[in-house]
Amino acid sequence: MTTAANSIEFSLSRGQSPDGVDYQILGITLSQQIISPEDLGTIELPRGIDTRMGVILDGRGPIWLYGYLIHELHPTAWVACHDPRLGAVVVATHVKGVAVGQVIRLGSGGDRLHPALMVVGPPDSGKSVFSHRLFQTLLSSYPNIYLQRANWDGEGNYTLELPPDLDPEVFKAANKGQLTDSFFPYHSGAILSLRRQKDLTIVDVGGMVQPEKQPILEACSHYLVISSQPEEVERWHEFCGDRGNLTPVAVIYSTLEECEDIHQEYPVLEVTCGPWIRGKACSVPDPVLAEIQKLLPSTSQSNR
Repeated sequence: MTTAANSIEFSLSRGQSPDGVDYQILGITLSQQIISPEDLGTIELPRGIDTRMGVILDGRGPIWLYGYLIHELHPTAWVACHDPRLGAVVVATHVKGVAVGQVIRLGSGGDRLHPALMVVGPPDSGKSVFSHRLFQTLLSSYPNIYLQRANWDGEGNYTLELPPDLDPEVFKAANKGQLTDSFFPYHSGAILSLRRQKDLTIVDVGGMVQPEKQPILEACSHYLVISSQPEEVERWHEFCGDRGNLTPVAVIYSTLEECEDIHQEYPVLEVTCGPWIRGKACSVPDPVLAEIQKLLPSTSQSNR
């Protein structure tokens, strides 16, 4: 069902958690990259929602869309928001046996681990910009993918999508964290959970070779190096390939100049291209995209 001037599509399905909790999933798909708050006035929920059962909201959408849907679904037994890194987090409930803050495991996904691609390289090489551009490029054909930011620098998709008149450094400083003993183990667990549900998880881990990142190495399967410093590439091969036993996908030598030069295709694709700067990023080179698409199924599904 498509509503809001054909910009929002809903799907409704049912399932049961491994511990026996019945639920409905209200899937959300945006047919356009951007929707407006005015669209809320034209939304119609799909028919067939059983108010005696809980509803899990699942899909990409702005926080105000989720707020509206949670309010509209108030008559149902309970409402949860699906975070693929955790499960379905209950945010409202009217029944005994299901509590606010409870995490409900979805009954799909199984134990199969899909690929997780680490994007690595030294600082100021364009890792975050490349990861975002790669994610956006793949998303239209492979909606069941995820970009996990496993870094505490405050940068994320939101900083790369800000209007040109807003300084992303201000937002990064306001959201910057710090390394703790639990930081990388937490993200390792999140990546493993994502790999059970998503066809591909892209992981941005920051620009330092650190032994603390060992849990991330153990959670991932592949890596791609993007480096503005050619002499640093071998360090990342040693860290990810030799120490982590991950499979290399490609090496990108990033540059501030507009270019795309292929140096070799075997044993590992090596390309010089750029720039990878917010607002001026180049397209993901076709040879690099082709290597990454080898990790994806030929037919990707938006929901599992």
